[in-house]
Amino acid sequence: MIPRKRDRSLFFVLSASILALGVALLSLGLGACTHNKTAPKIVNLAIWSNYASPELLAEFEKKTGIKVQISNYSSNEELLAKLQAGATGYDVVVPSDYMVFAMIKLGLLSELDYSRLPHSKSLDPRFLKKPYDLENRFSVPYDWGTTGIAVNRDLYKGEMKGWKNLFNNPDLAGKFTLLDDVRETTGAALKMAGLSLNTRKAEDLQKAKAILFRARDHLKGFTSEPMMPLVAGETAVAHAYLSDALQARAKLGGKKIEYVIPEEGATLWIDNLVIPRGVLHSTEAHEFINFMLEAKSNVSTVMSVFVAPANQEAFALLPKEFQTNPVLFPSAEVLAKAEMMQDLGDATPLWDRVWTEVKAGK
Repeated sequence: MIPRKRDRSLFFVLSASILALGVALLSLGLGACTHNKTAPKIVNLAIWSNYASPELLAEFEKKTGIKVQISNYSSNEELLAKLQAGATGYDVVVPSDYMVFAMIKLGLLSELDYSRLPHSKSLDPRFLKKPYDLENRFSVPYDWGTTGIAVNRDLYKGEMKGWKNLFNNPDLAGKFTLLDDVRETTGAALKMAGLSLNTRKAEDLQKAKAILFRARDHLKGFTSEPMMPLVAGETAVAHAYLSDALQARAKLGGKKIEYVIPEEGATLWIDNLVIPRGVLHSTEAHEFINFMLEAKSNVSTVMSVFVAPANQEAFALLPKEFQTNPVLFPSAEVLAKAEMMQDLGDATPLWDRVWTEVKAGK
């Protein structure tokens, strides 16, 4: 009987050893699977609302396998505040010209690797080497346009040629909105007064403040999202970006909304693609930017977002009705009166104080 007991003990010892070996091998196999599993490729995009074509983003995802995750902001200042507050996770953001300069000065951007941006060779030289980034080390132009006045002609049939018809118009009491943007709205008042929208003079800003205070007596409100109120008929006239005005027009069948570039002059802006410092997905960010710079992508953006393209090859690919649109592609005479925003430097607190007083009505 003793040998049988020994045999049983040996059997259990061998069984336990085999079981342990199996568990160990299974664990190694699972570990290897986990280690080899490829993480999904993503690019985190921060962009203006209503500023990215869903169809174009879907095409990019299909072509590259990179998922685009979007977050929105309503002003350059909001974007800057997020980055300064330490917001992380953005791979590509879309600031306007003057804000690129501020971000570079604050060390918030990464340099671009142009070896990974072959479509940048097709960018229009008119939008390169601008004062905000003279060597385009940190930014590439994406699109451009103006900021003016959108009019729902079913609701307001009066004259609308410039800022004076917007700011000094009792007939619009409770029917018009201004952008909730310190640079755009204060700048519009300065242009009405025949002054530069980049002034650093306190006396100029006091003139703008007086214009805005008078306008407050008739103002419906401040908003950086004027498109849907225009479409819904809640607003008759709106201080608006070109893209919002033309998108509202398209939603209403192309008849009701008129976009006016004020005769006193308007803001001319260039929106840019940049990569924040500390980017998590640099390869995907460059791949996304390169895709968006391609002529066909620029055409898709023009036709869905209603902005002018930065790719110089895109114009020839556009339908005739886009090529001949005088607000999408203004004449040289109109552009001569337009002005690009610049960084205000030490005058920024002065502007902010005036804007705070205007918003508070004090």
